[in-house]
Amino acid sequence: MPIRGVRGATTVAHNEAEEILEATSALLRELVSRNGIAPEEIASVFFTLTDDLDAEFPAKAARLMGWRHVPLMDAREIPVPGSLPRCIRVLLHWNTEIPQQEILHIYQRDARVLRPDLDAAPAREEEGS
Repeated sequence: MPIRGVRGATTVAHNEAEEILEATSALLRELVSRNGIAPEEIASVFFTLTDDLDAEFPAKAARLMGWRHVPLMDAREIPVPGSLPRCIRVLLHWNTEIPQQEILHIYQRDARVLRPDLDAAPAREEEGS
């Protein structure tokens, strides 16, 4: 079975643990909901944070959601001048037969500017719907 990459990003207003966890949880919930991803189909998840965020690990949000057996990794991004501040990005690796062009990538809050072409993407329809 192929592994597909599902991308997403969100932002927070402040470098506070609760904000990071809430924003990450909201992003993960929308990624799995809109794509129809079951937790047991997730191969791994890679999170990055801009260098202005260090109050919490975004992977903790996935653990709090019950993703106990999913390999998770957090990393800090390089401080590129002009980059979007207080941004959390995710790359979820999904075991699925769904073609890459049907994957819905999710960008929330201020992170929508990173991929305005995806802003109005509809939810993927289940077969037989």
